[in-house]
Amino acid sequence: QVQLVESGGGLVQAGGSLRLSCAASGRTFSTLFMAWFRQAPGKDREFVAGINKSGGTTLYTDSVKGRFTVSRDGAKNTVFLQMNSLKPEDTAVYYCAADLALTIGTIKVPRAYDYWGQGTQVTVSS
Repeated sequence: QVQLVESGGGLVQAGGSLRLSCAASGRTFSTLFMAWFRQAPGKDREFVAGINKSGGTTLYTDSVKGRFTVSRDGAKNTVFLQMNSLKPEDTAVYYCAADLALTIGTIKVPRAYDYWGQGTQVTVSS
């Protein structure tokens, strides 16, 4: 079993920055593909960013490319999401997700992930 605990959400003005953290425990961190999803009120949960087990490959949804950066620290068993130039449309609950085995076709699919954090609220005011 894997436990994921997010932190770092909050209220920020448009154009500002936030850094989300997700601490993982219960399994060797290097065996986990890690990702961030978000869900706005009334909308489906959507993929934001992902990082492979070694940290050498990252993937982003088009709307955050150039603004968000996903990274991982093996020594701290933590994955980060640095969010810059935030926009009101980035407002959502952000979730950390993890899985042991994914394919290219399932990386962006929420139901493909076995482990989820509790979520952290990010609110961007205009």
